[in-house]
Amino acid sequence: MFDDPRDVIPESQLEALNQAFAELLRGCLEEAARGRKGLFGTLAGDADYEWPEAERLRALAMSMQQILAQSDEQNLLCDEFLDLCSIHGESNPGEAALARAFLARIDRNEVGKQGEEEKNRW
Repeated sequence: MFDDPRDVIPESQLEALNQAFAELLRGCLEEAARGRKGLFGTLAGDADYEWPEAERLRALAMSMQQILAQSDEQNLLCDEFLDLCSIHGESNPGEAALARAFLARIDRNEVGKQGEEEKNRW
C-alpha cells in the first residue's frame, strides 16, 4: 500500500503502461511463434539469441508487477507472461509452441481465468 498520496500512479498512466506492455508482448509473441528464440529468457546471455525487445519486455513485466503489487493490483497478462518465463527444463514445450498457445489464450480472452484445467495448461 502507498503511504504517501504522491506515490500513487494516476489511472491514465497505469492504463498507458498496461497498453504499452500488451502491444510489446503481442509483437514479441508473434515473432516467437514464427520461431525466433529468446523471448522467455531461457537463452538470456547467449549472443546468438540477443533480442533487445524481449529483454525490455521481461524487465517491464517485472517492474510492472512490483509497481502494481504496491497498490494490491495486478496485470494478469503480465503475471502469466512471467510465469511462462519461469518454465525451464527438458519438458518445456519450446518457445514457439508457448508463444502460439499464449497468443491463442489472449485471443480467446482466457488469460487470468483459473479453472482446474488452467492450472496445468503449460
